[in-house]
Amino acid sequence: MDPRIRNCLAKVAEFYDQRKVGDSGPLGFRRSTDLTTLLACMDRLIKEQVIVPGETAFLDLGCADARVNLFFSYLVRLSVGIELDEWTLDEYGSLRSQLETLLEKEGLPPPPGNVFVFHGDSTDPRLHDSIARRTGLDFESFHLFYTYLVMHDAFAEMLAEKARKDAIFMVYGLHKILPQYPGFRLLRHLSPMEGIVAVYQKV
Repeated sequence: MDPRIRNCLAKVAEFYDQRKVGDSGPLGFRRSTDLTTLLACMDRLIKEQVIVPGETAFLDLGCADARVNLFFSYLVRLSVGIELDEWTLDEYGSLRSQLETLLEKEGLPPPPGNVFVFHGDSTDPRLHDSIARRTGLDFESFHLFYTYLVMHDAFAEMLAEKARKDAIFMVYGLHKILPQYPGFRLLRHLSPMEGIVAVYQKV
């Protein structure tokens, strides 16, 4: 990874990882992905071509304040997030503005203009149509799907039906027990990355 991009991702991770509430436990309130953990996964994900810089289309199925979208935006072609809780998604704009101010002070580039966030149900085909109209990319064209552990079963079922063959499904929050999803194979040589991220591929 380019050192400048790595430095930028580290600063993005530091900014958001200080802003987590109740991020532990199965019933934690507003659990958040630890971006420093994701950063530790990036070199391997790129090496294994799970992420192809500048080409991968990324979709976070439960993006909260879209922190993972902003993080991935430096590496992917398109970074789309969907969040059901509107009050959570409402924080996206203000936090992004604060982040951009911080990055400017550090002489680092702001997130690219390839981030799109949507309020709604990730399993709703009508929302998938809205994403296609706004981004020019239909649901079946995304390469990489991501979720925190919440609703992982329902998302896997939807992706087994709608996602492209060879699509990747990354689940954050798994450790010793790695579930099996019909239509997907667990990439055991990658899972669990950093003890918490499982990577699946549609077959």
